[in-house]
Amino acid sequence: MDSKSLYTDDVIIEILKRQGNTILRVAFSYMKNMSESEDIYQEVFLKLMKHPIEFQSIEHEKAYLIRMTINLCKNQLRSFLKNRVTNLEDDLPFNDVDISNGIDVFNAVLSLHQKYHTIIHFFYYEGYTSSEISEILSCSEASVRTSLHRARKILEKKLKGVVFDA
Repeated sequence: MDSKSLYTDDVIIEILKRQGNTILRVAFSYMKNMSESEDIYQEVFLKLMKHPIEFQSIEHEKAYLIRMTINLCKNQLRSFLKNRVTNLEDDLPFNDVDISNGIDVFNAVLSLHQKYHTIIHFFYYEGYTSSEISEILSCSEASVRTSLHRARKILEKKLKGVVFDA
């Protein structure tokens, strides 16, 4: 590692422990493929090691890494579209979950338009408020709340009649 780096191996490992799962989940919510998500995950931490920054807080660290992950995912998706690469889906064990009529909440969320499932992910899985999501996504708080409302309505229609076994 560069002698000018702010990070020792221990610091990188701590950041990885704190933010690694979040980064992987965000990447998966965009890429919908585990191997590509793992590539993005790795690239985020490689970029962080090459270009370290001093974070003001744990929240700043998390927001910064999420924004970097989103940008890398968008770049990757653009390059796929440009090159017209066909993507092979991973067989993920949690895709086998069957809820009464075969609709599963996870797949229902992933089937939403990108902006909706990103906001649902940040709100429900990451625990961000609409204000925090608006900062991360660089949009208005009203826009986040509207998208969250619309996403809930779409999910309600998709999952209507689904019986959840306890």
